[in-house]
Amino acid sequence: MLRADAQDNKDRIIAAARALFAERGLDIGMREVARHAEVGPATLYRRFPTKQALIDQAFDVELSSCRAVVEESCADPDPWHGFTSAIERLTALNTRNRGFVDAFLSATPGGAAFERHRRELLAMLAELASRAKAQGRLRPDFVIDDLVLILLAGRGLGSVPPARRDAAARRFAGLAVDAFRAPVIAS
Repeated sequence: MLRADAQDNKDRIIAAARALFAERGLDIGMREVARHAEVGPATLYRRFPTKQALIDQAFDVELSSCRAVVEESCADPDPWHGFTSAIERLTALNTRNRGFVDAFLSATPGGAAFERHRRELLAMLAELASRAKAQGRLRPDFVIDDLVLILLAGRGLGSVPPARRDAAARRFAGLAVDAFRAPVIAS
């Protein structure tokens, strides 16, 4: 157990990292995090010897939230509704935290936690997509990389002014859902 002052420093470091990563992505340097947390670099490195250790700790809540969205969507008895719900909720979640999206979708992740979560969640979403295809609601040529592409494109929503971000996320998700909808074949 940490002393109270050490725990306070750790909490401030995590809060600073979350705020900076969410706003500006993962290109933030460790010294900038230390300045923002009002601690010295030695204090930061004592608690988080690597940037990846800080990223893992800073995004622990986001990983749990992302997993909950996917699990709830996959549990929906209507696969199409579950699939569209996942798109809408993940898009909304991702607009709030640029750094998390960068870490989660990175082609070369540094953290085992992100790699494991990404692999597991994408497998769950691929299974959900297969059920939505079998239902005839999801376009037959859909592949899971299409969803990854939408999530990557949605990163740009973080640059929308905060007052308009939720509306932009809903609109973007709606357009993505329309793009994934199976075509109606006239009889």
